[in-house]
Formats: sequence, C-alpha cells, structure tokens
Amino acid sequence: MIVAGASSSPGSDLPAPRPADLLAWYDAHRRQLPWRSAPGATADPYHVWLSEIMLQQTTVATVGPYFQRFLARWPTVKALAAAELDEVLKEWAGLGYYARARNLHACAKAVVDRHGGRFPAEEAELLDLPGIGAYTAAAIGAIAFDRPPRPWMAMWSG
Repeated sequence: MIVAGASSSPGSDLPAPRPADLLAWYDAHRRQLPWRSAPGATADPYHVWLSEIMLQQTTVATVGPYFQRFLARWPTVKALAAAELDEVLKEWAGLGYYARARNLHACAKAVVDRHGGRFPAEEAELLDLPGIGAYTAAAIGAIAFDRPPRPWMAMWSG
C-alpha cells in the first residue's frame, strides 16, 4: 500500500513505499545467508557481529564458509573469547586484513569481561568495543536489537 502525499525522492512522482511493504518484499526475495535469521526470528547479536566483521572488504561468497567454520569451532562469543589468538588467526587465514581478526578476538574478550558475554544493545556501548565503528554498531543495533539506526550521514560526521 502507498502512503498518500509521500514521494520516494524529492521531485519524484513515485509514491514512497511503506516500511511494511518493504519488509514483506525483503522476506519474499532476500538471499539466504548463513548469518541471517529466519523471517520473524530474532537475530543472534554474535552472528550479526561476526558476519559484519568478516564482510568488511570481503565478498559474501568468500565469507560464507569462514563464518560457518568459525561458528562450528566457536559457537558463542564466550567460546571465541576463550580461544588463543593464534587459533583465531589460523582460522582467519585467507580473509586478509588480520587487524580484523585481532580486533575480533579482543572484542569477544571485552564482551565477556565487560558485558557478561552478551552484546550490549546500546550504540555507545557497542562503539566502546574493539573493532566496532559507527557502521557496525548501527548494523548490530538494527539487525539484532531492532533499534533504528541514526541517519546515514550522521554516522560518519560524528
């Protein structure tokens, strides 16, 4: 259904789609990816975070098998935090940008130490974790905690 008087962009005669229509379209047409929860299911913040870190400058096709291997080896953030950094780096081999793997491990430890093994829902607390910037914090908040992200431009301007 279309909202009367709303347009998709300034100067456009096309009506803006309703959020419910966009979500229904997404549920019907989205790609099936190992880190996505089923329609109507709550996303696991650990899965969201892990996939967001792995997907930085890396293709979806490349990340899929790594994501599944990481979850098989470290099914929870607590398990990842307890791992030796060398083990994490070995499993990361082939994804490149090893600073991401070091931050991943440091972040897992911080989530366990500071938050009892549960990812915080608040953006400020997410931003305080190693390796999590504005985009990743917004993604975790939106996908795992159903929080509206700040306007996109504000994410990079502070």
